[in-house]
Amino acid sequence: MTVSLEVAEGVGTLRLDRPPMNALDVATQDRLKELAEEATRRDDVRAVVIYGGEKVFAAGADIKEMQAMDHTAMVLRARSLQDSFTAVARIPKPVVAAVTGYALGGGCELALCADYRIAADNAKLGQPEILLGLIPGAGGTQRLPRLVGPSKAKDLIFTGRMVKADEALAIGLVDRVVPAADVYTEAHAWAAKLAQGPALALRAAKESIDTGVETDLDTGLAVERNWFAGLFATEDRERGMKSFVEEGPGKAKFL
Repeated sequence: MTVSLEVAEGVGTLRLDRPPMNALDVATQDRLKELAEEATRRDDVRAVVIYGGEKVFAAGADIKEMQAMDHTAMVLRARSLQDSFTAVARIPKPVVAAVTGYALGGGCELALCADYRIAADNAKLGQPEILLGLIPGAGGTQRLPRLVGPSKAKDLIFTGRMVKADEALAIGLVDRVVPAADVYTEAHAWAAKLAQGPALALRAAKESIDTGVETDLDTGLAVERNWFAGLFATEDRERGMKSFVEEGPGKAKFL
């Protein structure tokens, strides 16, 4: 399989495994969607790491496969391409991308679907589709400007240039840079910590934020308000407040 889902201690690792560069062909895209939806459904998955291995995250789409596709074929395929990435973005649990080596084109777009990105100090990210006479087609023109702002997104997409880890950190494309050998360990630790948290509150926080940045303030506030009130019906809220009153902050156990 080109993508696998391994679960341990509440953390599901979505592992890309299509050597040598984890090129995201149609079969890999479809498998990614299938496993993202599985991670969404499974109660034993409380947080997710997206990982491509020690050498490379994903170097983009399978260009040889795409070269053989004409306009009609891509009209039929483009929605499924986007849907596979959207399935990752809509996992209602904390998701972290552990980025090693290259994260280009579709690889960069996959990293954009995560809530948090930890990159190796030797990582290189970019959207080079313009160099093929194309634009990003798996969400890059939408998620990248939402993350780094329109001007920086246009620079990367118009030029197709790659950015090293330090620049990616400076512009907000990644959130942390660590030694290459530590990327997965650090990403797993981030996910494992959140996997111990209140699952419904984390889901509420993610949905409120993601909805809010895509709509007007009043609509976002309504989403937040409904989730906030709804959480008062949960055992986690009772447990969290009881622990705070009796033991002080930060000591509640939610599992």
